[in-house]
Amino acid sequence: MNKSVSQLVLVFSILFLALSSGATYANTKDKPRPFEEIFPENGYKTVEEAVREFEQHFNQDLKLPLRVPPVSFTHHFAKFNDTSGERNDSFEMKYLSDESPENNYKIYVRPIKHKIPIKDKRVVKLYNLKNGKQAKFINISESFEALVFERDNWQYMLSISKKISDKVTPEMLVEIANSIDYPSEKKNPLE
Repeated sequence: MNKSVSQLVLVFSILFLALSSGATYANTKDKPRPFEEIFPENGYKTVEEAVREFEQHFNQDLKLPLRVPPVSFTHHFAKFNDTSGERNDSFEMKYLSDESPENNYKIYVRPIKHKIPIKDKRVVKLYNLKNGKQAKFINISESFEALVFERDNWQYMLSISKKISDKVTPEMLVEIANSIDYPSEKKNPLE
């Protein structure tokens, strides 16, 4: 009996040491691909390139907010969504973090003449911007909310993940929207 107990203790000791050694053998296929690979494959590029394409397509300047939400981001990408007609053409810019996936912020811009209609039932609160225009804070889905406003013939949508709504309040999104009011060297041909 002593011999079988000793063998059992030895087996458990070896098993315990093997499991607690810290060695892990992960399959390299399990490692997520970096954003730098994924987003360019889906049409995203530098902000400057995407803005240039968008402005050339619509022959109008695009001003982006100078401020961003007060959370950390590791990446930002943009793209001009050029559909085969102007109706759904848009500019999209994403701020992401590969360290904190909940830190997700998006700027979406499209011409006012093809704006996305906002249903009253989605509006949570109205805000006045410093340029005199009104902004609507809306629920987009269970996961996202946004501040929607118009300026310079564009409809802007500043969208955040609800997971960071305790860090990025609607009032902060209003401050971000107001940061668009800066002088521009270019003249807008449609104003």
